[in-house]
Amino acid sequence: MRYFDRLKHLRILSLQRRRERYIVIHVWKVLHEVVPNSTGLQFTEHTRLGTRAIVPRYNYLSQKTVSGPYEASFGVRGAQLWNAMPRAVRASTSLPELKQSLGSYLATIPDMPPVRGYRVEHSNSLLEWRKDPGVYREMGDA
Repeated sequence: MRYFDRLKHLRILSLQRRRERYIVIHVWKVLHEVVPNSTGLQFTEHTRLGTRAIVPRYNYLSQKTVSGPYEASFGVRGAQLWNAMPRAVRASTSLPELKQSLGSYLATIPDMPPVRGYRVEHSNSLLEWRKDPGVYREMGDA
């Protein structure tokens, strides 16, 4: 049984998917003031799209060496992941409701992390899936 199939059979998420799930939950907690907003995350309300996180701007005049840490920072990654969630997930009003809707949403996305010995042409990130859902449909059927 392939690693991906074992994850699905045991109904567990890969480490990467668990980390992204935790980030979304933490952003929800920041939004609802359950935890302090130590990263300065800002949110905006949109009538059609719901609550969206504002991704901090990148200073393009800075050195290229800071672009990696910028992209990996919680302020950027958290905002991007939050905005990638469906409105139903972002509209959750309680933590149990968020976890339920987030779990249901994540169950619809194949969890195929890059593992040595398996050929995978993506990073398995929810952000990448949102950019090219066709890749995951093709690989999920394999």
